[in-house]
Formats: sequence, structure tokens, C-alpha cells
Amino acid sequence: MTVNPLAPGWLAHPEDANALAPAVWSRNADRAPSGALRIGGISAPALHAAYGTPLYVIDELDARERAAELRDAFAAAFAAVGGRTTVYYAGKAFLSTEVARWMIEAGLNIDVCSGGELAVALAADVDPARLGFHGNNKSLSEIDHAVEIGVGAIVLDSVVEIERVAQAAHRHGRVQNVRLRINSGVHASTHEYLATAREDQKFGIPLADAAAAVAAIRSHDSLRFLGLHSHIGSQIFESAGFVEAARRLLALHAELLAGGEVPELNLGGGFGIAYTSADEVTPIARIAADFAEVVAAECARLGIPVPVVAIEPGRAIIGTAGATLYEVGTVKDVSVDERAVRRYVSVDGGMSDNLRTALYKAEYSVRIANRVSDADPALVRVAGKHCESGDIVVQHDYLPGDVSPGDLLAVPATGAYCWSLASNYNYLGRPAVVAVREGRSRVLIRRETEYDLLRRDTGVSSGAEDLDFRAHPPTMEPQ
Repeated sequence: MTVNPLAPGWLAHPEDANALAPAVWSRNADRAPSGALRIGGISAPALHAAYGTPLYVIDELDARERAAELRDAFAAAFAAVGGRTTVYYAGKAFLSTEVARWMIEAGLNIDVCSGGELAVALAADVDPARLGFHGNNKSLSEIDHAVEIGVGAIVLDSVVEIERVAQAAHRHGRVQNVRLRINSGVHASTHEYLATAREDQKFGIPLADAAAAVAAIRSHDSLRFLGLHSHIGSQIFESAGFVEAARRLLALHAELLAGGEVPELNLGGGFGIAYTSADEVTPIARIAADFAEVVAAECARLGIPVPVVAIEPGRAIIGTAGATLYEVGTVKDVSVDERAVRRYVSVDGGMSDNLRTALYKAEYSVRIANRVSDADPALVRVAGKHCESGDIVVQHDYLPGDVSPGDLLAVPATGAYCWSLASNYNYLGRPAVVAVREGRSRVLIRRETEYDLLRRDTGVSSGAEDLDFRAHPPTMEPQ
């Protein structure tokens, strides 16, 4: 075995470059007898034939099961200490009307952070009382609409928003539930752009200013203060940051009880998932137990009742449930120096459907999806088709050395923050999203066509329909 010196230290040379690491792939992903990747009982070649590529594939049962398991883990952990929990699904990770319904059916609430995300939830017939509205710069119209329809809670991110929400609630004759987002100062162990509670940060208000802000909230008859909100970051594997944030917020929570009710405490979440075989994910049951232990201990020490605790797990529900299929266009070896060659495998998507690699230098895994091969593993970098040298989908992984044009590749763990960050860069249409379950598939979000892109251009003639030469792929029949 010859190890490519360009391989990072964390990446092990695989014995089998066809194997699927269970922690990275959805629970219903496997290899068919033919060797093709299957997700939810449907092979990658069949999905490619029906829907084209790039294609986001969501394992519906996996997403539903993770939602239910997370709900149950936190419910059980806090019931053991005399408390209750509310779990919010992160609409920003991935949201469609169908996925919103899955989450509501699993007993979760949903958090949204824009008028558009709110519109999707309402189109799914979600009860507004099951929604939380986030955001550091909500527009006046977004606030007004959220109050008017009876959103369950608005997270106040600044002192300015107190007056804005109070005025909207007064105008609509409502008493609006609000939470106050606190910048706890806890430094989460994650990428700098994913850490959301450091001192130099756009989110929330400092702990030192919280008491005055809560007094301002309580001065308005049109507002009801639910409690404090904290979110220290995203893609976090360790519990230590959450534990410290809980201690700091509970101390403030106890002080605020002297001035009135504080029924809830939102401790955020942002739990990490595995993107590569090197990632070690803390089990949700362990995280829930750690949360419950620190909350119970601090409440006992402070002599206060355990509040209702809200949790926002982030990508932990939908992230691993998703994968993206691509078709290989070109393969070429690039001599980096006299010692090493990097193999570039270019696919028909890229940073327009997965921005995370360019944005965060995120690492992903990749496997050939249409077959297996006994060729020796080769270190590859999967590149997109955009006019950017940073247009990389997978920075480091091994594929069989005979990977060729026309092969299908599958990148796992793309259910979160891939479609939601997708763009039309270089005028590529955003891919379709399909759900797979027990050998059946259906479109959640259809693929954008060139006509979709052109119809917003006011300089295009009324005959733009003729330019749409790419027909919509047919809907796949049940397998």
C-alpha cells in the first residue's frame, strides 16, 4: 500500500474504497447485489435515470426516525429531573412543505428566520403557534406578519426589536410571546463562522445588558416574556460548551424570576453530525443526559424550579438523511510536485449545490454510486464545474482508481445547509430534491430549468418558452 503524501493525517487509507461508513450515510443506504448504491430501496442509477443529476436525495424514514429519537431522548432525560422539553426543527437547515409536515407529525416545533421560511411552514398548514421566529434583522413587515398570524414565539435579537414587536402586537390586539437572545460569551469548538456566542458577534445581546432588556420587555402589556435564548454555534461535538452556557443562563434566569415569571429556557443546540469516517459524534442520548444533569443541578443549587427547556438541534435531524448524486464528467491527474499526484474528478454540480466546502473548508466523503470496483484506491478531489478554483465538493477521499467519466458519485450527509445555501451561480438551475422511502420516490422540490432562470429577466422576449430545451425529467414510478 502506497499512501499519497497529499492525504491529510485524519484520512485513513481504505481497505475497500466501496464501503459505506454507517455514521456518514443514512440508515437506509446500502449496496444492491449489482453493486450500485441504494437509498431507501432505490438504486442510484434508477434515480439518475428518473430525475437526472445533480440530485438531492432525502431518506424519509431516516429523517423521521431521527426527529422522533431526538424528541424522545430529551423528553426522557428531562422527565427524570422533573422537567419538560420542546424541540425545534431548524428550518434553515432544509425546509420544504413535506419536511415541515414530517417534523410536526414527529411532535417537533419549527424555527424559521425569514418571511420566506415562514411562508413555507404556513403553506404546509403548520399551526403558527408551533413556530419560533429567529433573526438578527427581522423586517418590520416580517414582524408584523408574524404577530398577526400568532407565531408561537419571536426571538428578540436586539433592544430595537423590543419596541418593534411590542408595537406590532399592540396594533393587532395581541400579547406576543417573546424570548431574548443572549450572547453568553461561551466559545464553542467549531468553525469560526459557525460559532454564534462569541463576544464580537452579530447575534444577541451581552449577558450584562439582559436584565435591563427584560425590564423593557415586561414594561409592555403587549409582550409576554417566555425566557432567555442561547445558541453557541453549530456542528458541535462536545457537551462542555452547552453545559457552561446553561450555567451562565440559569444564573441570570434565577435573577429574573424575582421580577416575574420565566417559564422557559432555550438552550439552542447545533449538534454535530459525521461528514467523514474520522468524525466522532456524541450520541444524542448522552447530550440529552448532559443537558438535563446540568440544568437539574444548577436549578437545585439556585433553589428554583426546572423550567421548560427548548432545544434547537440544527442539522442533527436532516443532515445525515440526505445525499447528493452527481455524474462524473472528466478525470485528470495533476502533478503537485515530484512526489505526488492529485486526481481531480469533476462533476456536473459544485459550489452552486454545496457551498459548505468553499465557505467553511468543510470535509465530505464520496463513493462511486453506480457500481463497485476492485481497483486500488486513489486519493481524489471532487471538483465542480464552476469558474472558481475553490469550487470543490469533496476535498479529500479515496475512490477506486478506475473512476471514469459517466460514473455516478454520491456524497453523503448533504441534507442540511446544501439546498438551503444553493445558488444559480454561472446560471445553473438548482437541483431537484426527492424523498425516497421503501422503494418509492417522490419529488419534494422540482429541478429549476433554464426557463425558470430566464423568466425573471425582463429583457427576454415573450417567447422564452422556446428556450426551455431541457424537459422536466419524468416522475419516477414506484419500484
